[in-house]
Amino acid sequence: MTAKPTRSVDTVRPLTADEEAVVRSLPQLIHALPRAIDADMLREQRLSLTEYVTLMTLSEAPDRQLRMGQLADACEMSLSGTTRIVHRLESQGFIQRTQCSQDGRSWLAALTDAGMARLQEVYPVNLAAVRRHFLDHLVGLDLRKLAAALRDVGA
Repeated sequence: MTAKPTRSVDTVRPLTADEEAVVRSLPQLIHALPRAIDADMLREQRLSLTEYVTLMTLSEAPDRQLRMGQLADACEMSLSGTTRIVHRLESQGFIQRTQCSQDGRSWLAALTDAGMARLQEVYPVNLAAVRRHFLDHLVGLDLRKLAAALRDVGA
């Protein structure tokens, strides 16, 4: 049994040229923007965007620590990918992993003082890259409405 569409194909409005341009630009944005920011950060600070996001996420967490699963969810990464990033950052002294005292099975990732210092050092490069590759292209748009629309789409 196949599911019936909620609307007849005949009643669906075709896309306008502007609508189609927006829809077609999204995949390019989703792939190109993180790569461009990552390239800037690697070139200027030798820290990947994924590593930056991991440090930033921990900096915003209560007591600057999260369970590994929570960190993976917050960074929108797999648990195995998060584990690799955390091990790399731990080897550099930016994160410390400890076993969770509450259940003994889970691991916590905590941002160290050195990790916080590294995050503060890299922040200007990330900010400049985000502005150059993204925000500078949105001048004149209502960013509040755009953010709300993007959140609605993501939900």
